[in-house]
Amino acid sequence: MGETRLSFKEMCARFDVTPRTLRYYEYIELLGPERDGRARFYGPREVARMTLIMRGRKFGFSLEEIRQWLLMREEEGTEKQFAVFVEYADRQLDELDRQRRDLDATIGELRALRDETAALLDDMRRKNGLRA
Repeated sequence: MGETRLSFKEMCARFDVTPRTLRYYEYIELLGPERDGRARFYGPREVARMTLIMRGRKFGFSLEEIRQWLLMREEEGTEKQFAVFVEYADRQLDELDRQRRDLDATIGELRALRDETAALLDDMRRKNGLRA
């Protein structure tokens, strides 16, 4: 049974990325499709790598971190790759927690300012309503 291969266009559609993005991932050696003339084909290995790339981007990892992490399995094995992932994930979780605290503080400040402004607006409207 033959392996399923995706064309360049199918790969873009499957992962909802632009052709420019897919070409860039190839350029920085995150992906290495098979070539047949000018056509590119992506087998199961490249689809799995793209899945990991997209997941890594979603979690906020840099493309360089993703590239090195993918290379690590080939060069140093799965155990080292997993250990580094845990390190990357811990660092990213700390950063996301910090961002959440910052966002919560900003939301709180905006909500307080909004409520204060709404109260002032209500006062203005009441005063204007009494004069009218």
